[in-house]
Amino acid sequence: MSDQVSAIVLPLISLRVGRPQQLGNTAATEPLARAWTSAIHKTELTEAVWLTSLNLNGDEQADLRNHGGPDQALCAYPGAHYSYWSERLGREMSPGSFGENLTIGGAWTEAEVCLGDVFSFGEALVQISQPRSPCWKIARRWQQPLFSQWLQETGFTGWYLRVLQPGRVSPSDALVLQSRPYPEWPLTRVNAAKYEQRHDLSLVAELAACPALGEQWRRKMQGRLSGALPLNDDANRLVGPNAD
Repeated sequence: MSDQVSAIVLPLISLRVGRPQQLGNTAATEPLARAWTSAIHKTELTEAVWLTSLNLNGDEQADLRNHGGPDQALCAYPGAHYSYWSERLGREMSPGSFGENLTIGGAWTEAEVCLGDVFSFGEALVQISQPRSPCWKIARRWQQPLFSQWLQETGFTGWYLRVLQPGRVSPSDALVLQSRPYPEWPLTRVNAAKYEQRHDLSLVAELAACPALGEQWRRKMQGRLSGALPLNDDANRLVGPNAD
């Protein structure tokens, strides 16, 4: 491992878990106020917890069709983005605002980490599997219908990690980079292949062939290449029932 890679340590601002809750108002007629179920509200941990191959103990997902599974065992979000969002939304955005398990400290963002990066995390070993694809629930959480779209447009998406080795982790642990097998794939480039450069099918094909890419994103890229999926298929995910 090069000296540059060995120097990469991602500190934690917070470690969080949450279970699905019924939110909103069942009698509401305005879409953003309607009832919905999500585990986006997570509680900060102060003690060590066991990380399994699927999640942290005490953490669950409401929509198992689109969330959860081995490639989405942990969700991480860079704390460096919080000041930007606080200013843009005109309200205080603090760790946990995006329903993430790990709020990453320092200046580490999607530009500095790569698809396939392997980190030690306490007793566990984890690997970046794919960026997070923002969905309508973040917009509803913050009562801003365009918020999920803004996340996608800025590339301030955060990312998911799979668990290569389960183990006990704690809020005082940092993510320490162990290997970087795909330095050509910073997450900014991964996001670009899915969004603003989606018409560059050679780039899409290159991403689909990366062994570290999560299966959800791989199927999406392969569907675009085969023509089974449209190149621009984000509307339902970004807006969902918020537009009903």
